[in-house]
Amino acid sequence: MTTTTRDSLISETDLERRAALRRMKTLAAALLFISAVVFAVAFAFEDRYAWLGFVRAAAEGAMVGGLADWFAVTALFRHPLGLRIPHTAIIPNRKDEIGASLGEFVEQNFLSDEVVRSKLATFSVADRLGGWLADPVNAERASAEGAVMAQGVLRLLGDGDVESLIERLAREYLFDPEWAPTLGRVGSELVAADQQRAVVDALVDAAETWLNEHPDALGEIVSTRLPRWVPGFVGDLADERAHREVIGLLQSVRYDPEHPLRVAIDGYLFDLTDRLQNDDAMAERVEQIKAEFLQSPRLRSFAAQLWDAVKTTLDESLADPASGLRSAATSALVDIGVRLSSDRALAAKIDAWIADAAGYAVQKYRHDLASVISDTVQRWDARETTQKIELQVGRDLQFIRINGTVVGAIAGVVIFTIATGVHAIFA
Repeated sequence: MTTTTRDSLISETDLERRAALRRMKTLAAALLFISAVVFAVAFAFEDRYAWLGFVRAAAEGAMVGGLADWFAVTALFRHPLGLRIPHTAIIPNRKDEIGASLGEFVEQNFLSDEVVRSKLATFSVADRLGGWLADPVNAERASAEGAVMAQGVLRLLGDGDVESLIERLAREYLFDPEWAPTLGRVGSELVAADQQRAVVDALVDAAETWLNEHPDALGEIVSTRLPRWVPGFVGDLADERAHREVIGLLQSVRYDPEHPLRVAIDGYLFDLTDRLQNDDAMAERVEQIKAEFLQSPRLRSFAAQLWDAVKTTLDESLADPASGLRSAATSALVDIGVRLSSDRALAAKIDAWIADAAGYAVQKYRHDLASVISDTVQRWDARETTQKIELQVGRDLQFIRINGTVVGAIAGVVIFTIATGVHAIFA
């Protein structure tokens, strides 16, 4: 709950400080008033009662000390009695300079590489972080917070911008380089390693399986080409024979590593990879195919589909606490925590890296960090700043007034006693 003043919102804590400040001001003023009353009485009856001279001296010293300290304390925050005496109302008049000095003080004494490193050397950041993450509850919490942050990033990312980025990266790293030499070089290495044989086996198996499951696949491919005078059953026998021959050919290719068809395929692939690397006409044809693809809307459509699939999958996985992504993240964090806690060498490396990073950040950005103080103070209203500072330290400053009154009284008595003694000796 807050209460509105003329200038700002004062919190409940500030209200308590204000009440305490008023009590201390009343006490200090009461001591000063009592000192004045005692002085007046002692001064009036001093000739009749000699001992009142000591009382008068104490009261006089108390008034001088109390008034001097009242002036000093008041001059920090405002003009005493409204009089514009030089070097008064120091805080409101020199607010910006105080803020700049405070920022410089923090920069020089707190935001230094030595201070940061010495502080970090007193404890192990990696050990504390590892101990915290090793607890599955904490790791799950960290994973959940990270998921929320990641979802926020996904929502902030514009689909068009990401799609443009994917397209730009695809153009830069996939399409700008020439395809033919790369395809030829990779293809020749695969052919040299007989990797094409596995592809041929897979194609043969797929074709044989499909033909066995679809015996009528070849249809009337032979019978429709026979003369009309040939009887129909002959055409059926020819179609059936053609189906068996194709199945036999596929089986021969599958079981014979040196089948002429395999050898022909190997030769064709070897020749193709060589032409891709050395034949300018082939390279130009590949580049033409690539250019046609780039000019078509398929690339943009591919980028949009890719980003949409990735975004949808990520969003669903991040939102589901039981998803594989979240579970893997939690498990990984626990493993990291356990390793940081048990592997002292790794923890030492992490601590050294953190110290170096903190030192670099402080050296490079300490002026910017310190300027936050000076810039913030500069934006404050002078009167509001004065009120805030006075609420923070004003109660303690009133003790200066009280102490000044007491010390002044003691000093007055001591001075009067010394003066009286000296006078008695030389009288």
